[in-house]
Amino acid sequence: MLTSELDYHLPESAIAQTPADPRDSARLLTYLGGQVGHHHVRDLPSFLRAGDLLVVNNTRVIPARLHLVKPTGGQAEVMLLERLDEQSDHRGVWRALVKPSRKLPPETVLGRPDTSLRVEVLDVLEDGQRLVRMTALDGSALDPDQESRVLAQFGEAPLPPYITTRLEDSERYQTVYAQEPGSVAAPTAGLHFTPHLFDALRVLGVSIATVELVVGLDTFRPVSSATVEGHQIHTERYYVPEETWAAVQSTKTRGGRVVAVGTTSVRSLESAAARNELHGRTNLFIHGPYDWAVVDVLMTNFHLPRTTLLALLGSFVGPVWKDLYRMALAEQYRFLSFGDAMLVDRQEMASVNR
Repeated sequence: MLTSELDYHLPESAIAQTPADPRDSARLLTYLGGQVGHHHVRDLPSFLRAGDLLVVNNTRVIPARLHLVKPTGGQAEVMLLERLDEQSDHRGVWRALVKPSRKLPPETVLGRPDTSLRVEVLDVLEDGQRLVRMTALDGSALDPDQESRVLAQFGEAPLPPYITTRLEDSERYQTVYAQEPGSVAAPTAGLHFTPHLFDALRVLGVSIATVELVVGLDTFRPVSSATVEGHQIHTERYYVPEETWAAVQSTKTRGGRVVAVGTTSVRSLESAAARNELHGRTNLFIHGPYDWAVVDVLMTNFHLPRTTLLALLGSFVGPVWKDLYRMALAEQYRFLSFGDAMLVDRQEMASVNR
């Protein structure tokens, strides 16, 4: 599949700079049973039914962006991506992006004036990434609790670069059900939900379950290869609780639908099925004809061109995604993280390996 097939023109004016207020006032383009409709997220109960299972990703975004100072006094920035396994030789070490990268070689120690915060650059990785470690003044590594306190005090929400308007309330880049800290980007389809909307769905007879996928920047990285198949997707940590998997099986048995909120929920559920493991690390890259095992309906935001997220959407609904995106732009829907959403059901396509 040519990567150019995932391209479309996205005007800058279509990129949402602020979240919808209230959350569920965001618009919702529906494509169900081959029919298009224009609604709002608060109308979601009209399109679900008793016996359906709604699955959300309860990951929480960490304040991963740190503004620091180089030994020379110049400004620097560290964007934490993922804390490495504590049981490995990299205890307390993070994968990160740093700026200005070429001027921050290994052994550089960054700080913050009038504080004890120090970040040591350890090594250079591929794709411009670094290994870094947060330390105390004496050079000792911080434990996870200390790191959390430091990030809460000094870190900022890692908003995508296309959002240039200051976010006054950082909780607006969190879902109302966020619990497990770790992600550096929000599962944005979930930003539209409110407690009232969940209550309305439960009254309808819709069950709600959670998964966790720790969202990394690679999920949103543009596909740079000429073909989609040539793109390498990095692994992300996922966890499907046993009770969620039991609810999936029960829903399927009763003839209900599994409704995934966001592509990260999709990847968690389909990874569990493909790998026959409820937790671990997944590099599942869904594109083209795919042997879907779990998800029947997808709620998702409008994505950047040439991304793996768009490839997943195309696999789910087929080439009609291009018509839906053209329609959304013509109808002035808002795109990307703080934008509007769409609700689509799966279109049957030829199966292929996972």
